[in-house]
Amino acid sequence: MTHVPHPPTLLYVTNPMCAWCYGFTYVVRRLKALWHGRLQVRVLLGDFQAYATEPLQQDTKERLAVSWHRVQQRTSLPFDYRFFLEKSFVYKTEPACRALLAMRLLRPVLSLEVLRALHSAFYADGLDITKPENLVKVTRLFGISDNLFMTLYEADEIMEQLEEEFQFVEQIGATSFPCVYFEGPEGPELLTKGYCDLDELEERLLQRLEVNNYTA
Repeated sequence: MTHVPHPPTLLYVTNPMCAWCYGFTYVVRRLKALWHGRLQVRVLLGDFQAYATEPLQQDTKERLAVSWHRVQQRTSLPFDYRFFLEKSFVYKTEPACRALLAMRLLRPVLSLEVLRALHSAFYADGLDITKPENLVKVTRLFGISDNLFMTLYEADEIMEQLEEEFQFVEQIGATSFPCVYFEGPEGPELLTKGYCDLDELEERLLQRLEVNNYTA
């Protein structure tokens, strides 16, 4: 495997309530584990239904159900479809994004694990992570006190930082999720847009390392 003098960095652009991201986070975590100590992964948040205000309509639920089923077929991950029985659910992802941002500041090395936990809570356990009280249930798993988390979660600075991150992600061209960028000398370089398997992602990483003249 390629050895680099300084660990290369991948920018993983995702959203805690994106179904394909739910599947792809496992791929990114496995890649990071395979490259233990030789690869850094920065989790960035993209604006997917962040500020939605209207309950999902039946036709939208049907499209989502098809998408979830495709992810389940591709990844074999569990899904709780009881979500689609909810009549007034607003698919608003900003609260979960803000929670992940707060946790990234509190426990930066655990960003991928917090993301995985949020994905699992929503998709596998059917927990409504648009609600702060449910977000607290997830963050407790990482030894964060409720008061500390809520203080940061509700801070104006966090909301401003989240909006800045949404804007940055849009500026680099990540308009659908998941996306992975290689942090190259001239800025972020797209590795993959959308879901791909571990072998393909690792191959694209190796090619990018070669292009950027990392030595073996």
